[in-house]
Amino acid sequence: MTCLDRRLPDDGIDGVDYRRLDLTDAGAVFDVVTAVDPDAVVHWAAVPVAGTHAGVDLYRNNTLAAYNVVTAAGRVDAPVVQASSDGAYGFFFAEETPLPDAVPITESHPRRPEDPYGLSKVVTEEIAKTVARREGIRVASIRPSWIQLPEEYPCRDPDYVEDLAAGAGNYWSYIDVRDVVDLVEAALAGVRNGAFDGHEAFNCVATDNALGRPLRELFEKQYGDTPAEFAVEGDSSAYSTAKASRLLGWEPAWSWQHRSE
Repeated sequence: MTCLDRRLPDDGIDGVDYRRLDLTDAGAVFDVVTAVDPDAVVHWAAVPVAGTHAGVDLYRNNTLAAYNVVTAAGRVDAPVVQASSDGAYGFFFAEETPLPDAVPITESHPRRPEDPYGLSKVVTEEIAKTVARREGIRVASIRPSWIQLPEEYPCRDPDYVEDLAAGAGNYWSYIDVRDVVDLVEAALAGVRNGAFDGHEAFNCVATDNALGRPLRELFEKQYGDTPAEFAVEGDSSAYSTAKASRLLGWEPAWSWQHRSE
């Protein structure tokens, strides 16, 4: 295994080779990828959220890095699993959070971002589609919601739980990092073994919402309305993960209700 990053770790992991480079540097990326000649690539490097960088810098970093990595992988016939985001749908960073067209939200829901981060993820997925068509590789784009570490779980902090508006941007969705890892592993198996052709995107969200309350009630209290098509019961998530289950055999296993088990 070879890990590429801008900085080398102070304490590396046995069996992992580390290379220092900037993924926005096309020459460096092509040089290393062709030298390593990997059997698969996981691309998880990006500015991970809006508001921390100038919009143009965030967009440039995320899209150039994706273009360079996925294109280089295609040249050496290596399938790819890459990080996209539920931000691609355009809900979270919109000036006013819109109602989704339908609930649960599937991967076919239109992507309508208003912000540089969401736009960068849409473009990242389009890059994957282009390279998959041209080079004949498989690419899986993972769309995680708000990722939680087991020892932290900020989606259960009182300030979040007691303020309905705090989680309204992604409809109170979240995902445990252990489930993200499991989906990346399932997607790696899928792109290697032919679970699908070309490019596919996959929602990566816990089965329940972070507040543990009926989702319809949350929509009605926060927005005063629900989508006309609303096929979710109880405290379920607003997002569907049925596609990942069907194509990759993945099901989210962790919940805020038993995060430390």
